[in-house]
Amino acid sequence: MTGTSAEAARRAVEAAWRIEWPRLVAGLTRIVGDIGAAEELAQDALVAALEQWPRDGIPQNPGGWLMLTAKHRGIDRIRRHATFTRKLALLGHDLVIEQRTPPEQPPQDDLLRMMFTACHPVLTRPAQVALTLRMIGGLTTEEIARAYLVSESTVAQRIVRAKRTITAKRVPYEVPSGPELAVRLDAVLEVLYLIFNEGYTATAGAAWMRTELCEDAVRMARILAGLLPGEPEVHGLAALLELQASRLGARGGPDQDPVLLADQDRSRWNHLYIRRGFAALGRARSLDTAQARPPGRYTLQAAIAAAHAMAPTAADTDWRRIAGLYAILAERFPSPVVELNRAVAVAMVYGPAAGLEVADVVAKTGRLDGYHLLHAVRGDLLARLGRTEEARGEFATAAALTANAAERALLLGRAGGRG
Repeated sequence: MTGTSAEAARRAVEAAWRIEWPRLVAGLTRIVGDIGAAEELAQDALVAALEQWPRDGIPQNPGGWLMLTAKHRGIDRIRRHATFTRKLALLGHDLVIEQRTPPEQPPQDDLLRMMFTACHPVLTRPAQVALTLRMIGGLTTEEIARAYLVSESTVAQRIVRAKRTITAKRVPYEVPSGPELAVRLDAVLEVLYLIFNEGYTATAGAAWMRTELCEDAVRMARILAGLLPGEPEVHGLAALLELQASRLGARGGPDQDPVLLADQDRSRWNHLYIRRGFAALGRARSLDTAQARPPGRYTLQAAIAAAHAMAPTAADTDWRRIAGLYAILAERFPSPVVELNRAVAVAMVYGPAAGLEVADVVAKTGRLDGYHLLHAVRGDLLARLGRTEEARGEFATAAALTANAAERALLLGRAGGRG
């Protein structure tokens, strides 16, 4: 390491913190056994980085530096407690095991442990989701509040109470087995889905995407599929995330400006991810058939993503099949967001007027008033009908509702008559 400017060091610390924070806290929680203490140690490491990196230079492995520093702070903390001897022995044993275990073959995934801990049934579902998005997804309380259309204070209270409950109930930091694992599965699947979505289109900030979140979600879905090979919805979610992730390389232009699905260069899609997605979807369907179960919400969405992946060009997309799948999804798992997506598919099959009719029904419920994509979809359909001024108003409203700078620029461009 060599010395570097204070500004460069600050940017490096911010980047390392944003990317490494979930793994850092998850790994420290395994060692100290307490989420709150792990967060404090991680923050101590951040302060140390802010002090030392401008002087000593940016380390080659920022995440490893932060973890090692936090562990040393943990040892210092343990030494100040009466149980020093016993805890230090445990910590030392843990460090020896880590040094002997190849990084590519961890005994269990720390992020997955954290996810199952945060999804323990002692917490309510909203608390499970909020805590996991904060601890695993690294989302801020503001971003979680936007995703769930609730106040920031509500999210903050859920997270604080969830941590207290986990500590008070002595919830073990582990991936459970047997019936207990199945009890928590729905929440874990939902959180993985939400983490991926936050990465696919960030709710806030300058970046259009946060690909590291997508990669984490895909990786954990693969691990989960290995843990639960007989659960069709696990494979359904894995299929959905693999297929969606296959488009990441084509979703950004040279300056990482948004490139929408119809305009993407499909040669840039990741065909290994597509093959993995098709394989996982096949397993989900086979298990559903063997268990005489109808496909679940993630398997149905994966089938929609597969229909897009099978089309060599946007013009070849089988929109009739996609509209049919959305109709099944809307019937079995009613949701205004599903209906909004169905409106897009209906418009591609029957024309923009038919799609607008579906979107207007959603709008009249008022449930998506603060959801920018409702106005973006209505704007697109109105523009295709030649109702230009109305369309511009919808795009302007959508732009005002999103906190993603890249998405806002795209919508403002359409509000101004571009694109």
